[in-house]
Amino acid sequence: MLGRRSPQASIFDGDQIYLGHVGRNTFYAFLARERHRLFRDEDFAGLYHERWGRPSVPPSTLCVALLLQTYTGCSDQEASERAAYDQRWKVALGAGELERPFVKSTLQMFRAQLTVHSEEMRLFEASLEAARRATVLRRDGQVRIALDTTRILGRGAVKDTYNLLADGILRVMRVLVRQSRQPMEEWARSKDLAHYLGSSLKGEAGIDWDDDQARQALLGQLVSDAERVLELARRARGGCAAGSADEEQLVKASEVLGQVLAQDVERKSGDEVGIRKGTSAERVCSVHDPEMRHGRKSKATRFDGHKLAVAVDVESQVITAVDVMAGSAQDDEGSLELAEQSQQATGLEIEAALGDCAYGSGPNRERFEEAGISLLAKVPAQRRGEHFSKQEFEIDLEQMTCRCPAGQLTSKLCRHGYQRDQAGRPIRLRQVFQFEAAVCAACPLRPQCYKPDRREGRRIEVTGHEGRIQAARAWQRSPEFERFGIERQVVEHRIARMVQLGIRQARYVGRAKTLFQMRMAATVANLTLVAGLSDRRPTHQSGPTWSTRLATASLTPFIAFLANRSVDRWRSRPTTNGLLRRRQELIPAREMAAFRPRF
Repeated sequence: MLGRRSPQASIFDGDQIYLGHVGRNTFYAFLARERHRLFRDEDFAGLYHERWGRPSVPPSTLCVALLLQTYTGCSDQEASERAAYDQRWKVALGAGELERPFVKSTLQMFRAQLTVHSEEMRLFEASLEAARRATVLRRDGQVRIALDTTRILGRGAVKDTYNLLADGILRVMRVLVRQSRQPMEEWARSKDLAHYLGSSLKGEAGIDWDDDQARQALLGQLVSDAERVLELARRARGGCAAGSADEEQLVKASEVLGQVLAQDVERKSGDEVGIRKGTSAERVCSVHDPEMRHGRKSKATRFDGHKLAVAVDVESQVITAVDVMAGSAQDDEGSLELAEQSQQATGLEIEAALGDCAYGSGPNRERFEEAGISLLAKVPAQRRGEHFSKQEFEIDLEQMTCRCPAGQLTSKLCRHGYQRDQAGRPIRLRQVFQFEAAVCAACPLRPQCYKPDRREGRRIEVTGHEGRIQAARAWQRSPEFERFGIERQVVEHRIARMVQLGIRQARYVGRAKTLFQMRMAATVANLTLVAGLSDRRPTHQSGPTWSTRLATASLTPFIAFLANRSVDRWRSRPTTNGLLRRRQELIPAREMAAFRPRF
């Protein structure tokens, strides 16, 4: 049943007692002032039954706790303890001095409900509404957003082929053991798979890793055991009800093991197997988190995990949208969807989307143009090699001519196959400007143009996006490009703030839970931005009024007297065995509440 926070404040609430001590210009004081407008219990009524069960912890309290947990980077257990004993948390939560607002399991269950029902967007949207109330984010008009990505290190353990196969086998074994209701060791011995129960397969293999034949024999045994376990899973699935939880667990575990086999192992002649050379972009690098991928943020920066995409309003610096992609995804993948998500979340029309050269490909410009959004991004620079690049040729799309660095002009267009999508389907005819072989052979710049063993003349490809690329290069030479460079830095600053909030390392397994972590970090980044800008604005009062100071000075001794009297009454009251445990819990709670840990 939905529990609701009482709208009536009490003089014993943390924000009434400790607000001045904690600081009125802190993020904790900001949450104390704004929590009633940020979150309403009624907005989360769909997560609870209307009549069954006892009243829950108010979801508005748990939302504030999730924000504080992200802000401080603490664990669930530590969050529960801080809510009980930390005066700063009591100010933000509005909790009483001796109150323990929630326990660890309550916070975990609430987070799971938000993730399962995709309700975490309510918290992020609340930060946008707070920015509108504070006039940080505009309510109408157009906005310019900046796009960028950063890496997220995955939670799962990354292992090599041998240990990946062993982990995949063990994962399927655990599902089979749960369904057979036998002890793991007994079941594994009966199937001759007990050697997978150790801490490390490679550590316990006892082979000479410099011996190719020993490594080959171990890999063959792993592949044979993996195929045998998959066959056991296939048979067990036949005894499961269609669509049941048991069948779903078997399918997931078998799919991961089957993918590891397909991606890392190749069949040779006969029964011989070997480790496949090369790395696929979709390679599973962790059995514990199968959604992790190998990725690169740059040529020198390699990581294993996910990739975070961020959109930021360049005027207000408010984060308007976030998304989590595969670690192997290109930066511009899903960039249009991220811009449209920003437009939907803010209710504002996107004037332009700003990105670095990773967003400046021709197909991405075409997608934004079809959506009616202007994309401002640098054209990816081509590396200067031994020969002239395409950028050194002048292409006139109106006259359909091409002029080379030596001044030779050609209008001859030839077909050059088809441009294909990721699935290999042809989508557009490719054409090239062809220079005459005789003209190129007599040219003094021929050694700088193309390789000497080629008999035909130089070819320059003309893509379907040539006009957009030329317009982008002209924009890069205009004064407007300097403004672009200044505005685009905003997204880098906001990503740096999210990194401070712990987004570099994923706290959870899976992309959906990692997206929850990223949205919480974006929410806290927005709210701290609003709180900081609000504190800088001039106010009519520099501090509490004389009446507030008088009331505080008068009530503080009275509150301390009531608290001490409550504890003394429990100490002097005769107790029975049934009340002894309650008495022992109350006295330490009063003593620990007076201690403020130095976090």
